[in-house]
Amino acid sequence: MFTIGIFVGGSGMRMGGMTKGLLRTPDGSQTLVERLLGVCARVAPLASVYLVGRSVAYAQLEIARLEDDPAGIGPLGGLRSLLVRAKEEQSIALALACDLPFLDEAVLTRLLEPLQGAARVPFVHGRFQPLAAAYAPEPTLAAVDRTLAAGKRALMHVLDEIGHDLEQLEFDDDQARALRDWDTPEDIVNH
Repeated sequence: MFTIGIFVGGSGMRMGGMTKGLLRTPDGSQTLVERLLGVCARVAPLASVYLVGRSVAYAQLEIARLEDDPAGIGPLGGLRSLLVRAKEEQSIALALACDLPFLDEAVLTRLLEPLQGAARVPFVHGRFQPLAAAYAPEPTLAAVDRTLAAGKRALMHVLDEIGHDLEQLEFDDDQARALRDWDTPEDIVNH
């Protein structure tokens, strides 16, 4: 069983204030959130899916929401909320950024394979991708709470807290394209 959170709480400042999850896919057929929902439904049809974070722009979508916990600290609050819900649902948490226009079934399937540790996080071009990752709720929630107690807010600090229990998922260049996100208008132009 999986609890999937699509993170929509960002302000999109680097995107000029645009709501990233409501941007259209490269072929213009759907929004990025609609595309992610479709990929999730095909790979994990029994999963619970939530929009994580507060954004009134998504009000027209009839999808359950999770508020950040605590609010106002960026995606770390969203991850904590998702982990709490996954623990309640006795499932693995999958965190996905809303701005992944190329995420495909093959990558999602790799993320959802049985966990060997506390988390499975893609490592692409020398960087971890914590918002395209699978997490075991209890050990990761403990790592999040240690991070918060230390006064830190970055998701990378959570990965540091997980330490050796982190499963690093490697991708070649072709597969890495599926994890490219749209942070700036240039990212859309250069897709």
